[in-house]
Amino acid sequence: PPGFVESSCRSRIFWMKLNKLLLQGKFFQLEINDPYAGPILLDEKLASRCGYVLSEDVWGNPVFRASVLGCHVVNEADELFSLTVNIKVSSFSSMRAAVTYIYPMYCSYSSWASREIVCEENYMEVSVKTDVPAVSNDYTVAWMSALPETQNVAYQLWQLMFVSPSGRKRILVSDAAKLGYSFNNTLSRVYLRAPYHSNESDTSVVSGVNMNMVTSTSMYRQRWLLLLIDTTVSCPVDGISFTDTALTWTVPSVIPTLVVQESTFLSKNILMGVDDRVIVNPEEKNYLLEHNKTHIRITIPIGAEGGKLQSSVSGGVYGVIYSIALFLEHTWTDADWQTTKYTVIKSITTPFMPQIPTVINNTLPEERLFNVALGHFLPDVSLVAIAIGNVPFTLREAQLQGFKIYETPFSNRTKGFTLEISFDDPYVLKEYVNRNETKYTLLINYTISVGQEMTLYHHSAEVECVIADIELPAAVGYCDDKNLYLAIPTLGLHQYWNLYVGNKLLNQHVVLTNGYLAATNSTHLILQIPLFAVGVTYEEVSFQKIKARFDVALRKVRTMETLEMFSVSCSFNSSAFIICHPDGTIMISAQMKTVPAIDMSKTKLRDSSCKPREYNEGHAFFKFHVTTCGTSVRFEGDHIIYENEISYEKETLPGQSIPTITRDPDYRLTVLCYYRAKETLVLGAFPSDPSTSPTFGSGTMVPRSNIAVHRRIRQALNVVSRVSKDESFVEFYEPNVSILKRPVEPVFLEVELKDENPSTELYLEDCWVTGSLDFNSAPRWNITVDG
Repeated sequence: PPGFVESSCRSRIFWMKLNKLLLQGKFFQLEINDPYAGPILLDEKLASRCGYVLSEDVWGNPVFRASVLGCHVVNEADELFSLTVNIKVSSFSSMRAAVTYIYPMYCSYSSWASREIVCEENYMEVSVKTDVPAVSNDYTVAWMSALPETQNVAYQLWQLMFVSPSGRKRILVSDAAKLGYSFNNTLSRVYLRAPYHSNESDTSVVSGVNMNMVTSTSMYRQRWLLLLIDTTVSCPVDGISFTDTALTWTVPSVIPTLVVQESTFLSKNILMGVDDRVIVNPEEKNYLLEHNKTHIRITIPIGAEGGKLQSSVSGGVYGVIYSIALFLEHTWTDADWQTTKYTVIKSITTPFMPQIPTVINNTLPEERLFNVALGHFLPDVSLVAIAIGNVPFTLREAQLQGFKIYETPFSNRTKGFTLEISFDDPYVLKEYVNRNETKYTLLINYTISVGQEMTLYHHSAEVECVIADIELPAAVGYCDDKNLYLAIPTLGLHQYWNLYVGNKLLNQHVVLTNGYLAATNSTHLILQIPLFAVGVTYEEVSFQKIKARFDVALRKVRTMETLEMFSVSCSFNSSAFIICHPDGTIMISAQMKTVPAIDMSKTKLRDSSCKPREYNEGHAFFKFHVTTCGTSVRFEGDHIIYENEISYEKETLPGQSIPTITRDPDYRLTVLCYYRAKETLVLGAFPSDPSTSPTFGSGTMVPRSNIAVHRRIRQALNVVSRVSKDESFVEFYEPNVSILKRPVEPVFLEVELKDENPSTELYLEDCWVTGSLDFNSAPRWNITVDG
């Protein structure tokens, strides 16, 4: 079919290429048409012995090459050559029902050099003009050593003598064919074709390059004529080196086994080519052809024109492989041979070169759009699927989801795969960071088909973008005559931030426990805080006036970092109050409720030196520390209770200690401050940071008068009680220790009043046991009743 076969003739070599596209899904074989024996199937042994090569070019097209001196080539006077190849194509591996295409090739070649050497991929070939004197004028040692052997050459028969490290071997041409050699003569030439690394070959290093050589002499005798012809051949087997950017092929300039008299060596011409084409100006393709007295060196940049750069995957890593088919033609002269043309054909493939793909982040924060490209890939790579987070999508599903995916070409003939996805897409991870920023994270996993084998390769990428797109809330505070209020926007609450009172999360439990009221509408949380609720900070307390502040901290949900402190501060008029500060300061505004009225300036605490700081006709203002003014302390459950008492100092007669007859009423006001035992009472300092010093003391004022109806109101006295182990009252049980007693056993109880006032007496009326810390709880078990 048209375009199936291309052929050319280059430097005494037939070149034929088959179009791989027309062979897809099919099998093919080549047959060499022998003019006398008919078609012969081409196999590896026949190819190396007869001067044929079957391989592929870098693009995967089958390539067949043949020497014009091949076994089945028709030779006309060493100038015109023809070879017919049968191309058999079948849809079956057994080649049944094959179609045969007969393809003749012709080649004209008349500019033979005295000696021509071809170094092919699978054979070495040397051809020599027979009119060249066989022995040099100098009669070198090598030639002289061969002369005695000629006496035994059979009449009118060619023989071959091989010289190798194991010694000399003389064989007939017919026997040489059995060893893989091919020897024959044409009208004007004798040629020898040898496989690489045969038993008769030897390896040597020339200018750093390993050479495989066959040292041989062809002998012919006819009557008075004795003909000795040097048919030595030597070819490079390596000389390839690689870097990340280029490959280099090195061939020796002078090969000692081919140039006996090196002093007469003269290089005449050096050509390089790619495939079957001579490159006249290598520098135009960025090739470098250089030579000196020892080396000829060709350097090809990785990816250069003429070769093929293809993608591959090795060990789960993406990379590339570069292949190029080169040939080198070196022509020289020396004293022994008029002209030698030395041709080396070499297909070179680099090792796997990892190429880690690059993630190119072209994200547009102002458009809230991720734009991510993954490259650089060769044209033989395609994107087949992606996963966002852990959710896989085919390309079609991704497009339907709203993702935009397209190929992006780059300047170096590579491409990338670009993905566009909105910040607001649900598959994009979002994290609140810093004060008012969101970190958007896009997790991508690409599934890519690589090369002709369509190997799947996976590559993951993580792209982040942080933008300031969060507005911190601003609270509004106000007050009425009894409460403080904070109105806080609810947008972002519990998603980004939480509210804290002190170190406690503001939730329904805290609201109810602390006596707050909370209400919400569509935009705000309205928090009502009573003046004397837990958490209120009293910035200034004076006679009949309180300046109070309430703080709510705005903290990050994850890190607890405080971002804002919402505060409301107001001044209140108050006639009666008790404030228990966290530093142990107690402030009391006591109100007179006696008939007749008393002089509030004469009220005092237990320590009579502790007088009111301010007073008027109806109020007295006291301020003292829990460690002063006769304040007592006791423990009840998980509370510490500090207690003092405000009393009225009655008029007395001079020199007497008991009151005279007076109209002054009895006035006593018991003051209690409760602190949690697990909290720390800060003495001698008033913390300035309200977030760390919530008001955690709660106070109670218990009035007492001489009116009988109030007689049984429980009084808070400085009383200590202990339980003795026996009636001796010498050994006592430790506090907070459970004591097990039978109902009939006695309990030895000691009650002591620790009061410095000489007018105070202790009367034990009722004593009972309860099941909880609340002395009013039931059931109760009486120990003493009414004294």
